Amino acid sequence: MRLSPDDRPMRVVLAEDSVLLREGLVRLLEEAGTEVVAAVGDGPSLVRAVTEARPDVAVVDVRMPPTHTDEGLRAAVQARATVPGTAVLVLSQYVEVAYADELLADGRGGVGYLLKDRVTDLDSFLTALTDVVGGGTVLDPQVVAQLFARRRADDPVRRLTPREREVLGLIAEGHSNSAIARLLVVTPGAVEKHTQRIFAKLGLAQDEDQHRRVMATLAYLRT
Repeated sequence: MRLSPDDRPMRVVLAEDSVLLREGLVRLLEEAGTEVVAAVGDGPSLVRAVTEARPDVAVVDVRMPPTHTDEGLRAAVQARATVPGTAVLVLSQYVEVAYADELLADGRGGVGYLLKDRVTDLDSFLTALTDVVGGGTVLDPQVVAQLFARRRADDPVRRLTPREREVLGLIAEGHSNSAIARLLVVTPGAVEKHTQRIFAKLGLAQDEDQHRRVMATLAYLRT
């Protein structure tokens, strides 16, 4: 796996407290062509590794020592604040929407939240890494499905048509307009029209398009 334009390997810091899983992920990432610059087992070590190595992305388990609740998430947020621009891909055993919300709170993008089961689909996992390093957002499809199931009566997403909600769900999963067009078997122009209507209905002012995609995903999470 390479990053343009200088064609250098993607540099990764990995934080996972299970030694077996950590070593397995290191091997998987290295075989895919990335450079794992550090592999650690707790939150403070993650923050130090990101500060010292300045990686392209940190791959982080949400639940880490000592309480195995959200230490990994907290460390990821701290590392991202310490070294702005660091992409973060969080891995979790279970769907917990609040974690995705917290990661997206700064509105900058470059974040992802996947279930650990998704790592077994190597192509999807590597695509998610590439997307977050490129400034995109990637949410696990199961997170998206749970969000749709929890819509409130006053939810602004309810103003969207069924097709617009479908497009927004795919945006939240990290798909580009061209990828959405392929999945829905429509033209890229049709997807662009849908996204512009979504932004308008969610009250997102004219801005850099990637930023609005992040903010649309955040609105989707918070309502």
